[in-house]
Amino acid sequence: MVALAAAVMFGSAPSWAADPLPRHVDVIEVVGPINPASAEFITDSIAQAEDSGASALVIQIDTPGGLLSSARDIVKALLNSRVPVIAYVAPSGASAASAGTFVVEAANIAAMAPGTTIGAAHPIDMAGGTLEGTLGQKIENFTASFAKTIAHQRGRNEAWMEAAVRKSSALDEREALKLHVIDIVAPNLPSLLKQITGRQISLPGGRGVTLQLAGATINRREMRFGENVLNQLADPNLMYLLMIAGLLGLYFEFAHPGVYLPGVAGAICLLLALASFEVIPVNIAGFLLVLLGAGMLVSELFVTSYGALGIGGVIAFVLGSLFLVDTSQTNLAVNRATIAGAAAAFSAVVLGLGYVVMRERRRPATTGRDGLIGEIGEVRETIQPGAAGRVLVHGELWRAVSDRSLPAGTPVQVRAVNGLEISVADVEVASR
Repeated sequence: MVALAAAVMFGSAPSWAADPLPRHVDVIEVVGPINPASAEFITDSIAQAEDSGASALVIQIDTPGGLLSSARDIVKALLNSRVPVIAYVAPSGASAASAGTFVVEAANIAAMAPGTTIGAAHPIDMAGGTLEGTLGQKIENFTASFAKTIAHQRGRNEAWMEAAVRKSSALDEREALKLHVIDIVAPNLPSLLKQITGRQISLPGGRGVTLQLAGATINRREMRFGENVLNQLADPNLMYLLMIAGLLGLYFEFAHPGVYLPGVAGAICLLLALASFEVIPVNIAGFLLVLLGAGMLVSELFVTSYGALGIGGVIAFVLGSLFLVDTSQTNLAVNRATIAGAAAAFSAVVLGLGYVVMRERRRPATTGRDGLIGEIGEVRETIQPGAAGRVLVHGELWRAVSDRSLPAGTPVQVRAVNGLEISVADVEVASR
């Protein structure tokens, strides 16, 4: 106690009090498109890292791009983070394309693994081509200005960031390091933490921090269940297949009422596809074209159009599929091979099921009273003209009449059904 009091009086502290708290680094992985789910995941991870006292947050990223609106949300969170953020494009073969470029450049430290790429951030139109006209120029100028602002804020290569937007420039890790697009090339996470130890960065408010991350404990965080589901639904190909499965399921249920399972599964798939519309920018005109194409294919089964409705339905379906995702807001789109396969399968299933349904509807009835006509039975009680007898048909005894005398044991054919009475004829006579 005396030693502790003396230490306090003379402004010193005991040796155990001087020991630093155990350092830890939060690590998250962002794999796949940049979308509202990944934006929420990164924002939440920054808040958790700040609350837990993490020395830094590492975002390991591998993305083909995504929504520019979600990228802006992530950039805003990164530029205002009170905890150091390191963006790491890894593992080898990964990329930070399009919207991912902005995310990497907005981090305090930008790093790449060997064999990775960054760039190609030019905005595109709904058909996947270059935006033309005044609107295209406005979008391109805004995106280029946004990119340059991020690079200036982090002290990186503004000229290349503008080229990434205007000319779709892309770099591997060696070129990116040489042009000062990134800060470090590291083969793995421990090497990355070791290399950035001792570097000074600036946090909001002008607060300088010297990174001491070598040997820090790594704390990996995963997406919450809801974020993970939303992230999976943000895949345009999955969204498209869910929509097709939903339409097929509902069509099968309407064509065969009472089956239930296809209808239930179709409704679930369609609702999941609609949920994807919340995270994927969908072109309404493309969606309506898909519905129009499906409707025309179904109508072909009931209307004699000599193939016009069927051909028009396939064309509308394919065009709607191509324009379904609004690529003016994202570089993601439904795979062309997926569209071709889905169009062929959807057309074959709808027309095939429709053919089966129409064939069954045109087939003569085989059950009920109408199903008795033409059936062969046996006279069990003699039938006289003007006097009814009994005939066994389908295991049932029917009151029967005939214009000829028919003794018991005679094979007869049912000619008509009148209420609870049938009209029969001798098989030999009926076959003439």
